[in-house]
Amino acid sequence: MTGLVAVTIAVSGCADFSAQDQQKAAGPFSSNNPNPPPPTQTPPPSPQPQQPPTGPCIDPDPSVIATCLESTGGIAPGDESGQSAVIAERTTGKIIAQQKYGPHRELGSVPVDASGDGGLIDFAFSPTYSQDRLIYAFITTPSDNRIVRLAPGDVAKPILVGIPKGATGNMGSMYFRSPNELVVATGNAGSPASASNPSSLAGKILLVTSLSSGANPPPKILASGFGSSVALCPNPATGALYAADQTATEDRLQAIEDSGPKVLWTWTDKPKIAGCAAAAGSIYVSTTRTQRIEAVNEPTRERPTITAPVVVLERRYGALGRMAALPNGLIQFATVNKENGRPVPTDDRVAVIQGGAGADNRT
Repeated sequence: MTGLVAVTIAVSGCADFSAQDQQKAAGPFSSNNPNPPPPTQTPPPSPQPQQPPTGPCIDPDPSVIATCLESTGGIAPGDESGQSAVIAERTTGKIIAQQKYGPHRELGSVPVDASGDGGLIDFAFSPTYSQDRLIYAFITTPSDNRIVRLAPGDVAKPILVGIPKGATGNMGSMYFRSPNELVVATGNAGSPASASNPSSLAGKILLVTSLSSGANPPPKILASGFGSSVALCPNPATGALYAADQTATEDRLQAIEDSGPKVLWTWTDKPKIAGCAAAAGSIYVSTTRTQRIEAVNEPTRERPTITAPVVVLERRYGALGRMAALPNGLIQFATVNKENGRPVPTDDRVAVIQGGAGADNRT
């Protein structure tokens, strides 16, 4: 997702977008002491580090910022610090916001069919969210995959329907490229032939510009031929767009160019790439089977060659799902241990790492 939405986080029911609790203002800095004590005076004791609270959903890992989630779908940063996140609970249809050590805050929910790998797949905040409180959600129903719009106190309104649904291959991704352009990546619904069929919405990257409910015109197809679990990772700083997916023979990372998808790297061991994020000169992918985050250098005009991926995190949090990048280079990622791993008591979780220690760091 591009940009960073200042998400209002408040205790709520279904599709409640009430105002965020006010943060406590930091106190003023103390001034320097112009008359320091003599050297013989006993120095005051050093302040003790603040201890985290205790409880069944408090994870001792300092990098973990959200806990006790149901199986996750898409995620988005909740603020600029990286210490809060908004998460799609794929199996419940709830959009959950959580600050580190804070309670779950439900921003909205929608009925979903969570069989297979369907459910609440992804979401995107309206570019004018602070005024309209609209959230767009990519969901699975009993008959199809679709994009719906959630508004406070209202039922979900369909925006784009008829995206093929399969027993597998439903996971996709979306983000707002501009205020009136929603880019949507769809899985192949278990049918590679559908991904190359121009009359099917499966296995495609689509441009949706009609965002009102009702009978909307078909979206524009930007690219075709994608497999399952398609994840988009735009780089707002450069305007580049990358996509990661899984095919029957390999997992791939591709650059989405005007001429079509360009393969940057493939993984023939099929680690089950689930997430993708671009930050700090690298493109990161997260994997479910091998439980890694790997990084490759982001290609530039001066340095177009892609070097071999570097493992920056391995088997620390279990099976990994979607990712999101912040402008300051932080990377958030969610676990999917309840569906694909061995969950610990605080799963599923969201953790954060600093980007940049990746493809160019081989020390």
